[in-house]
Amino acid sequence: MGDAQRTGPDELIRRGREQFEAGRDFTVAVEEEFAILDPGTLDLTSRFEGLQEAARGSQLEEHLAGELISSEVEVRTGRCEDFAEAAGRLDLRRHQLGDLAESAGVALGATGTHPWSPWQEQRIIDTPHYRRNEEILGYVVWRNNSFGLHVHVGIRGADRAVRVCSTLRNYLPELLALSTSSPFVEGVDTQLHSARTQIFTRMFPRCGVPDVFADWAEYERYVRFLYSTGSIDELTQLWWSVRPHFEFPTVEIRICDAQPDPTEAKGLAALAYALTARIARALDEGEPLPAHPHRLIEENLWRAIRYGLSGELIDLETGAVRPARAALELLCEWVLPVAEELGAAPYLAVPGANASERQVARLAEGATIEEIYAEQVRPRERVSG
Repeated sequence: MGDAQRTGPDELIRRGREQFEAGRDFTVAVEEEFAILDPGTLDLTSRFEGLQEAARGSQLEEHLAGELISSEVEVRTGRCEDFAEAAGRLDLRRHQLGDLAESAGVALGATGTHPWSPWQEQRIIDTPHYRRNEEILGYVVWRNNSFGLHVHVGIRGADRAVRVCSTLRNYLPELLALSTSSPFVEGVDTQLHSARTQIFTRMFPRCGVPDVFADWAEYERYVRFLYSTGSIDELTQLWWSVRPHFEFPTVEIRICDAQPDPTEAKGLAALAYALTARIARALDEGEPLPAHPHRLIEENLWRAIRYGLSGELIDLETGAVRPARAALELLCEWVLPVAEELGAAPYLAVPGANASERQVARLAEGATIEEIYAEQVRPRERVSG
């Protein structure tokens, strides 16, 4: 049963606003999605329910969740007071999940897509939420065998949270370019650096780059329109790449591919966190911030999907085209003062090569897709940090 069926939209919206008004700035939580794999073949295997049962009574139980298909598992840091705490929790959760997977006789993968396992062979987990999504979306949800990294940042104030989301949309291409890890799917080299984003954001409704909303009232009118027209019956059916999350309450960034390297996972989460806090501070101080049209952000998003960190992004203020790495380095410089304050600065880094670049390079050297994926499915001690 969806949230609107348990609690009416009026109550959900009212409660969401109240939670944002009473919220706390710059708490952070990170969610990581992993593929569950047969350790011999590295095919996807439907073992989530077994992992969930094995976790009962353990420290991991409340931080482990299902995510659409039974060959996928999500682990959550839980709310942290600063980024240093979150970084420690990321390592801890990976270690705990690694222990659980080893005891259950499965392996874990953390690229944005599985390189070959057919979506037709995956089973949707049996929960009311996912049964409802399957009923609504059919092929769209069946096809979405993808794995991401999500970052939740606490923002105090409903209007402020909406404005932070509206500004973050401008930087989604940079975050995606840094995170790309999914060049292969369905047994082919897609020529994309993030096949996951192409599959997910181009197929789901209310997904990808959202519109600008000036304040909570404008956002609320849109949500009420969706409910009143029968377009949604759960708030989570707004699948945008950045959104206000009513329940926690946080700004949630959802654009990033999953990360096979734990150090790079922390670096990516640190940038998303520091960027969100930097925007909030800029709004508080009246600093001019970008508000680019959807059509221009989409140009950069496509560049990030296609070329990742190896490509170029457009400076939407000037029209100049520059390497994606240069754009990320400038972004890291802009957020650095807040990152230092909030414990994220030691983790900020633009790697010499990210996960998709490493995989593409290995393919050019003559490695097979199977060999390359085996290199991403790291030994347990490396998965857990």
